[in-house]
Amino acid sequence: MSATFDLLVVGDANPDVVLHGAPERLAYGQAEQLVEGGALTVGGSAAIMACAAARLGLRTAFAGLVGGDAAGRFMLDELGRRGVDVSGVGVRDDLATGLTVALARGDDRAIVTFAGCVDALTAEMVDDRLVSGARHVHVSSFYLQARLAAGLRGLFEAARAAGAGTSLDLNWDPAEGWDGGLSEVLPVVDVLFVNGAEAAAVSGVADPVVAAAVLAARGPLPVIKLGAAGALAHDGCRLVRVSAPAVTVVDTVGAGDTFDAGFLCGRLLGYEVSRCLALGVACGSLSARGAGGVAAQPTLEEARAAVEGLAPRLGDVVRPEGAP
Repeated sequence: MSATFDLLVVGDANPDVVLHGAPERLAYGQAEQLVEGGALTVGGSAAIMACAAARLGLRTAFAGLVGGDAAGRFMLDELGRRGVDVSGVGVRDDLATGLTVALARGDDRAIVTFAGCVDALTAEMVDDRLVSGARHVHVSSFYLQARLAAGLRGLFEAARAAGAGTSLDLNWDPAEGWDGGLSEVLPVVDVLFVNGAEAAAVSGVADPVVAAAVLAARGPLPVIKLGAAGALAHDGCRLVRVSAPAVTVVDTVGAGDTFDAGFLCGRLLGYEVSRCLALGVACGSLSARGAGGVAAQPTLEEARAAVEGLAPRLGDVVRPEGAP
């Protein structure tokens, strides 16, 4: 029986207000500070990733929660308009949709978030038919969704039993505890997405090359996103690196989520790891050309064209001392 969806994305969905040219310090005392530009757009790591996957041509479904408010309606409308199936999104009239303000300065940003109903999502709320009908299940924002994290192993086991792949993007841990049940979930994670800071925090190793080897020894394929420096992955034996193409950066909001979509698109197309990595880097880099997380997400044709200029490099076998 063929799958209904290529990808099921589970996780957070909330509007982003992205302000460009934010001041280095905010002035309180009711002082008004002007910025260069702003956008109201799709936010939430999972929602941005789902939009990127649909843009690449993947049959994409989303499972999550929004409130029964204007912000929730905005997210449902935007996801649907961008080709994402939202039949698995619950609407809670008793809860508010989360909101994020991203203050962007060049390639850096400060993020202030009201979680709203983000942490109300549980694994039991995800429709079994969506899980069994997908080729791959991806979860974002692990540390923002403690209730989902508690049942994530079971969700991923069900996905694997149905023949689907699994992936997890940790995103930042506001409590900076860096476990929260992660050690229990990792054995059923096929691909683990982290950025350089997250990789260091979870592995205990600052060097991303060694951190990748440490994480690979724990089970998943670790994929470490390094911004303008590209990305690397470790298959448990060998390291692969890809440099990023030169692009004119408007902001980097959502670039990592769009990277995830590109990498998984390659994986679903049957690409080897190095080519998946190159496609992810191309997608993430191209998405930084526009304001907000979804405005400049590339098509597969655009991303493939960008991949032509990238040369994946196979590294030496890396086996760090003390790696499990």
